Amino acid sequence: MGSMDSGIRDVKAGRLASGAYAEVFADLHPPLTRHEAFVESDRCYFCYDAPCMNACPTGIDIPLFIREINADNPTGSAKTILSENILGGMCARVCPTETLCEQACVREVAEGKPVKIGLLQRYATDHLMANGQHPFKRAEPTGKSIAVVGAGPAGLSSAHRLAMHGHDVTVFEARPKAGGLNEYGIAAYKSVDDFAQKELDFILEIGGITVQNDKALGRDISLDALKAGFDAVFLGMGLPGVNELGLEGEDAAGCIDAVDFISVLRQSDDLSEIAVGRDVVVIGGGMTAIDVAVQTKLLGAENVIIAYRRGPENMNASDFEQELALKNGVIIRHWLQPRALTRNEHGEVCGITLDYTVMTDGRLGVSGESITLASDQVFKAIGQTPAEAVLTEAGIALSRGRISVDDEGRTSIPGIWAGGDCIAGGEDLTVAAVQDGKIAAESIHRTLMQQPEKVSGFVEAVMTTSSDGPSVPEQKSNHPSHLVG
Repeated sequence: MGSMDSGIRDVKAGRLASGAYAEVFADLHPPLTRHEAFVESDRCYFCYDAPCMNACPTGIDIPLFIREINADNPTGSAKTILSENILGGMCARVCPTETLCEQACVREVAEGKPVKIGLLQRYATDHLMANGQHPFKRAEPTGKSIAVVGAGPAGLSSAHRLAMHGHDVTVFEARPKAGGLNEYGIAAYKSVDDFAQKELDFILEIGGITVQNDKALGRDISLDALKAGFDAVFLGMGLPGVNELGLEGEDAAGCIDAVDFISVLRQSDDLSEIAVGRDVVVIGGGMTAIDVAVQTKLLGAENVIIAYRRGPENMNASDFEQELALKNGVIIRHWLQPRALTRNEHGEVCGITLDYTVMTDGRLGVSGESITLASDQVFKAIGQTPAEAVLTEAGIALSRGRISVDDEGRTSIPGIWAGGDCIAGGEDLTVAAVQDGKIAAESIHRTLMQQPEKVSGFVEAVMTTSSDGPSVPEQKSNHPSHLVG
């Protein structure tokens, strides 16, 4: 790392040759060709009770969609995927498949080389989006209207499913563009060619969904007004705040929210205009920490260090993501936590002192030793925070600042549901947010149409004891019945 003697920060744009940006920010996982998709799909055993399917938060029938690719029916394959996960295209790009479906693949267990489920999913969904029409149609209008707060994965998933059932949906989004973290919060090399907006347009093709941008809960709209003006409300606004380091001088130039930086990068039309330091330190151990560290390195930073307070096994970032960082020249230092920022005569951050940490009797503490690193930029990537004040004011029950919900996404206030990162126990995964939105939408639909909830095992018990005929399996209540074609 550089010297802090002079306190001169080296932060500038255009560190790469003008033609290099497109190359270094190219698609992380290039799509499969038709031939490659055939070859890869042939590796699938099409397992009965497939462990990969059980590992998918949205319950996609993975063996079926791969078999359809194998039969040269990518359109049918995409319909199978999208019937359970309408954001299947983005999930194919950003899902940590290495810790979900592909980790559970029997070929991973036996050979250490799973079927490339994510790339096969992308092959099918990309084919349909490029060549086909929207695969779902709306049911007859119900006359019911639902407000959805947040146009991220949870909100869009819920909105689409509700629209498919014939309801009218209005989505309120705080930012200028819809898409949530898919648009603003993931690394540019994971979603190229403005895919998040293309997928948004695809989702809206169902009809019945109106998106109002620049409408934030607590600023432009109130929960009371939404509850009064709509038949139901779904909250999927994510986590709008960022955790602070708790250090003096944290508001100084050079101490940056990683999420904000990624947002600026994602919305930039010219990456050569984004300034990065020569020496960069990232505080955190999750996907955001990896994303901002790798991207600053790709933008030309010479020395990029991720400092994490615990060991590698405790990092939220997957092994694949950690390996990606290392391959790109990022250094990951464990057992370090920030103690103080160093500022130059202009009040700008030029260094950071970190304490070495130790685990004693299950508790994290400091060892008494420390290290000071030169840093032109310090990125905060230690988690995001909910809109707690707005929710408390509205009277919604919270757990550790996040919304308390039941298994169907119902909050403590009748008529209001929630899902995604903003709920207690919510996973920081696009695919989990999609599932939350889908489950809540089905619950909202049943409630508005006054459909009785199914009792697990009831149908089987009745049919088994009936003398009128053999038992029949209960049908899934949340499977869409409006497929076209």
